[in-house]
This record gives sequence, structure tokens and C-alpha cells, in this order.
Amino acid sequence: MKLPKGALVAVCDGAKLSLFKNTGDEAQPSLTALNTPAVDDDNMGSGGRHQSSAANPDDSTQNEDAYAAGIAALLNKRALSGGMDHLVVIAAPRTLGELRKHWHKALKSKLVGELAKDLTGSSTADIEAAIARA
Repeated sequence: MKLPKGALVAVCDGAKLSLFKNTGDEAQPSLTALNTPAVDDDNMGSGGRHQSSAANPDDSTQNEDAYAAGIAALLNKRALSGGMDHLVVIAAPRTLGELRKHWHKALKSKLVGELAKDLTGSSTADIEAAIARA
């Protein structure tokens, strides 16, 4: 995957978010870690249920969905404020599915790639390699 210079890269799962900026060029990305803002996880995600049962997601799943919705809100805000020109999202498959439910139209227009892979515990070099292989 080509990663435009200056692109924001969000690496996340249902409990962690790391943000990076491509300070390299498109062909040779070089990710620089950014400060990660607090994620508002009060949103109950797309399920919106507050009680667990056999038919409803358990509390852990609800918490992960709420965190994903909070990540989407944070990224949507950046897209709407002009805080990014290009975005790549690398997320655990289930988290990526939840994120997609919350993308704003402005964010979708800045999205240059998605990778359904859990790389939250990976090194920057491993993340760069995964982008290069995608």
C-alpha cells in the first residue's frame, strides 16, 4: 500500500489506540509516533445495549465496541477539522468492522487504506512492513 507523506496511521483494537504520522515518502514510509489523545468510550457502540444476556453481547464486547466508537469519533473530528489529509487504519478485524459503522463522510474521503490485522502490540518497524506488504 502506498502511504502518502504526512498520512495519519491509526493502529487499534478494542482497548488500545496508537497514532503515527508518515514522515517518510510514499514509497518508503517512516512512521513517527504521535501523542494519543484520550478516547471517549462512554458510547455504547452500534449495539447500544447496556445489559448482557445470551442474545446480547457480553460486557467485554460492549466495552470494545464502545472504545471503537470512541476512536471513530476522534478520527471523525480530525477529518472534519482538517486535522488530516490522509488516513490509514490498521485494526483488529472485529474492531475495524465496528469502526466502519461510525465513519463520517468526511473521514471516508480521507481514508486511503484499511488493514484488518491486530498490530497494537507490534513495533513501528512491523507496522511499516505490514503497510508495505498491503
